[in-house]
Amino acid sequence: MDDDDYDYYYYYYYLLLLLLLLLLLLRLLKLLLLLLLLLLLLLLLLLLLLLLILLLLLLLLPLLATAAVAVVIVGGGEGGGAVTAVAIVVIVVVVVVVVVVVVVVVVVVVVVVVVVVVVVVVVVIVVVVVVVVVVVVVVVVVVVVVTAATTTTTAAVLVVVIVVLIVVCYVISEPCLL
Repeated sequence: MDDDDYDYYYYYYYLLLLLLLLLLLLRLLKLLLLLLLLLLLLLLLLLLLLLLILLLLLLLLPLLATAAVAVVIVGGGEGGGAVTAVAIVVIVVVVVVVVVVVVVVVVVVVVVVVVVVVVVVVVVIVVVVVVVVVVVVVVVVVVVVVTAATTTTTAAVLVVVIVVLIVVCYVISEPCLL
């Protein structure tokens, strides 16, 4: 076996290590997408809870407002001034609560939309970074191989760099290690 045959074994090691690195990067992306899905699910549950509270308020407040308006129209009977004043306060409180709930729902919807957009942008940036890292590693390997300057030391250093990248990607992508 001459030195050229020996160098070809390093090519196979490079390719196998790069494939492993790519698989781990894809696993990391999968974990990131699962976290994104979980975040979106939590935001959706928060929005549904808020809408449920709004629905309950919209069901109860008209009854309270109707009773208050009836008291204002009919009058309070004996001591009617105080009862009418309380009824007017109830009407004002009902209107204020409805306005506050509508504003809160609008704010929550806007926040959910902004969070979703930010998370999608972050995922796109991470995907681009991962692709760039893989491309850079592949280009480095190809340059080293094409220049045929693959000495044993160069090959060993390159293998160590790729193995370190694999370990880092594995540690990041493994939730039980975090």
